[in-house]
Amino acid sequence: MSIVGYARVSTDHQSLDQQHDALTAAGCERLFTDQLSGVRDDRPGLAALLDYVRAGDTVVVVALDRLGRSLSGIIRTVETLTEAGVLLRSLREGIDYSTATGRMLAGIFAALAAYERELMHERAAAARAAARARGRHTGRPPKLTPAQARQIRSLRERGESISDLVTSYGVSRATIYRALNAGSEPTPA
Repeated sequence: MSIVGYARVSTDHQSLDQQHDALTAAGCERLFTDQLSGVRDDRPGLAALLDYVRAGDTVVVVALDRLGRSLSGIIRTVETLTEAGVLLRSLREGIDYSTATGRMLAGIFAALAAYERELMHERAAAARAAARARGRHTGRPPKLTPAQARQIRSLRERGESISDLVTSYGVSRATIYRALNAGSEPTPA
């Protein structure tokens, strides 16, 4: 019966130190970590933790959102632990998953974490829309200039193959097709 910790940060620029300290203080004998987004399902640290723990072990996290970013992701991980007979404790929320109250609270907090993520996406979408309304380009810069797109359309009209255009401009086929379609105006009926 061991106490195992799991820590995760979303990027390489963030530090795991605070989570390491909290998990060590909580009595964790071994720590598993990831430095990638919780949205991803291919987290090697979490996979190693799930492979390591056995029935009767306890997994400790600083907060439930360290297990995943979506409600369904958190629930899947918790269900996997529960089916294996592994208990879960979350320090921030004060949840001990070995109790009925703890399981109920875990569901509530996971739902709130998912809600916060949705709000973040909505705020980002509103900011992008406001920038577009002011004439600012959002997102990735275009691979081709308007002059290059016109040139591609002209070359294609003269019989240049898509493959040759891809090679000449060093872009994907999709980019070439977007440039070709951008020049086609709908004809009035």
